[in-house]
Amino acid sequence: MSLEEIYENVIIGQAPAVEAGVKASLAEGMDADTILKKALIAAMDEVGKRFEEGDFFVPEMLIAARAMQKGLGILKPYLVEGGIEAAGRVAIGTVKGDLHDIGKNLVAMMLEGAGFEINDLGTDVDPQEFVKAASEGAQIIGMSALLTTTMSNMQKTVDALKEAGLRENVKVVIGGAPVTDNYAKQIGADAFAPDASIATRVIRDLLA
Repeated sequence: MSLEEIYENVIIGQAPAVEAGVKASLAEGMDADTILKKALIAAMDEVGKRFEEGDFFVPEMLIAARAMQKGLGILKPYLVEGGIEAAGRVAIGTVKGDLHDIGKNLVAMMLEGAGFEINDLGTDVDPQEFVKAASEGAQIIGMSALLTTTMSNMQKTVDALKEAGLRENVKVVIGGAPVTDNYAKQIGADAFAPDASIATRVIRDLLA
């Protein structure tokens, strides 16, 4: 199967076809890094673009991201073996007191599809867990909140990073339904991302 076919199958969310295509390409001797960049990452960039243009919605993004993850799962051992560097290290989680995870999961999948190494901390994440991730080498701390009542835990996490002397080492990106750009500025975050596609672009820019 060609790279173009893998690319198209990611976009339309055909997970079994993506899996088969990646396996076939590897069997033909194609380089894992080439498959990653030219088929999977390129396809997720296109999915993000279509989402921003209003041609795709969250369900389409989710099925494309799941298809991409199937392909990525097969490539990972080869990428590790080849010593392929990730685009960056991101620790992501929904803040303390908040159990919503669909948005956070989608951001994690989109970032993984863009070549980032993801440490998904889950939901109801205590500020100290974000601090620990930063101390272990995360370059980006991504926080999500879906409730106005839990947003204050974003501020607490930024403060905890400062107290631990780690704030200068990481970039903080926040998002979620009640979150705004103003709120990001108010708490001293580096950026606000209103959706998964923009989150990927914002994080790439922050690490550039």
